[in-house]
Amino acid sequence: MSTAIKQPHEKELFGHPVGLYVLFFTEMWERFSYYGMRALLVLYLTSKTTDVNPGVGWTQGEALALYGWYTALVYIMSIPGGILADKFLGQKKSVILGAILLVIGHSVLAIEAMWAFYTGLAFIILGVGCLKPNISTMVGGLYKKGDVRRDKGFTIFYIGINIGAFLSGLVVGYVGEVHGWHYGFGLAGILMVLGLIQFLAGQKYLVHVGNYLGKSDKVEDQEAYKRPLNKIEKDRVIVLLISFLLIIAFFAAFEQAGGLMNIYAKEKTNRMLMGWEVPATWFQSLNSFFIITLGVGIAAFWAKRKLKGTEASSLFKMIIGLGITGIGFLFMSAAASEYDNAGTSAMYWLVLAYLFHTIGELCLSPVSLSFVTKLAPAKYASIMMGIYFATTGLGNKAAGLLGESSSVFGEFKVFTGIAIFCIGFAALVFIFFKKLKVLTHGAEDNEVDYSTKEAEGFELADN
Repeated sequence: MSTAIKQPHEKELFGHPVGLYVLFFTEMWERFSYYGMRALLVLYLTSKTTDVNPGVGWTQGEALALYGWYTALVYIMSIPGGILADKFLGQKKSVILGAILLVIGHSVLAIEAMWAFYTGLAFIILGVGCLKPNISTMVGGLYKKGDVRRDKGFTIFYIGINIGAFLSGLVVGYVGEVHGWHYGFGLAGILMVLGLIQFLAGQKYLVHVGNYLGKSDKVEDQEAYKRPLNKIEKDRVIVLLISFLLIIAFFAAFEQAGGLMNIYAKEKTNRMLMGWEVPATWFQSLNSFFIITLGVGIAAFWAKRKLKGTEASSLFKMIIGLGITGIGFLFMSAAASEYDNAGTSAMYWLVLAYLFHTIGELCLSPVSLSFVTKLAPAKYASIMMGIYFATTGLGNKAAGLLGESSSVFGEFKVFTGIAIFCIGFAALVFIFFKKLKVLTHGAEDNEVDYSTKEAEGFELADN
């Protein structure tokens, strides 16, 4: 296999396509709106109607049940969102449609009425379903096959997600919890408008990504769209579907953050700090803070392993990530044990839990996004990404069920059970790791760092 110099590469910033940063800020504001709303949802539903900041007055079980269904449907709708992009609109137009639906949804939530509450949730579910799988697929489309920068690009993109999530927990969480739930919902909608505006303004950097393949002028795109899948593509799809089991397990554990851990922070954690009570919603920003501060370092750690020839494949990282997440729940077990014995629980248990959950997430979540774009057949790229997000939705639903079970079994048993399952399941998948890696047919082999050549204005292409 030889190499030849091809056309100049697109404009770059900090060693990555400028389009990455357009997608970065779009997703940042989308996640600001989503996580801001998520931080308020359970607390709003469980707040008494007679409180100074009145809520709906639901029981904890009722609130966690709705939370589970809502977060599940948000991501399950990624499957029709992916089909819409691959079969009809393309990824860019689907992202625009999703952003518009999100603006409508968050705006309707600002109205103080239950019909508005349910209507707003419905619009958000549809909006995330259109936007989420397609904007993530577009990130992968910015990089050529075999470009080692792809994983790094997804980590940068993931940091954007978590800047939005970090700010939302502090800003939307504070406004909603202190000044009024519906003010918080409305603020989330206003910031989503910014995401839509900057995505539209950055279209010139996304000309060659996110387009509908069915109408492409390129012969290779038309052929890829029409021909059936070959054996290699089918094997890779099988590996993806198996890896999605790791995703379900991870999110069933990780999404306790917005449900059971959120309630635990509010009701059973001593949140006094130098005479001031820390808002419960602020703990939602710990995960994002750790991602922003640790994301680049963890990505560099894996990159160095790869350069040394040590195992650093995406599937390996995902297995390690699930195991580390399980370890994080041992700190929540310690917190629950402390509460059972002393009637209170220290904040540092939550901080340590979120730290380990974040390290696990950085090993698994951005890497799994990149993994989908490496293995998914081109004509089913958005659909496979949609299935990926649907599995996160199933994980979210499982998280809600686990949270509900705490009313029967208690927090200690639930947290400990999650820890044991995550660590055990990661070990089980690791046993079959080598066989699964063979089925990827070298999708991650021979990755090349194009940054040096492209800095000179060239790219390498296989003949």
